[in-house]
Amino acid sequence: MTVDAARPGFSTTVADLRLRTWLLGRGQPMDVIDLFTDADFKVVVDDRADVHIASRDGRLYLGFFPGGRPGTDAEGWKLAVTGTADVPGYCVSFHRETPAAVVAATVSSVLATSTPAAPFPT
Repeated sequence: MTVDAARPGFSTTVADLRLRTWLLGRGQPMDVIDLFTDADFKVVVDDRADVHIASRDGRLYLGFFPGGRPGTDAEGWKLAVTGTADVPGYCVSFHRETPAAVVAATVSSVLATSTPAAPFPT
């Protein structure tokens, strides 16, 4: 980007702005929920129609709150991964108007980096 200091003020053209369209709108939450398999995760739908998904080991949680998570300012999705004794976990929140495709991309990335833990010695 260059600035022409000889011409004070702001002027531009539509072509210079390079207008774009952006992914907006909630989309289909099933695009996210369908990423989880019955073999590895449990799904619960509560009385508010909120969806809660947890890994069988309890370390990954995803909540979908279509009406907004209670006690928050329109939080629609909550992804949390519990840490270990040596490494802290993390959580990610998305507004309820965040496109499901954006949430799905994040969840896909988290799932792709998970690996089975070494089996316990017998």
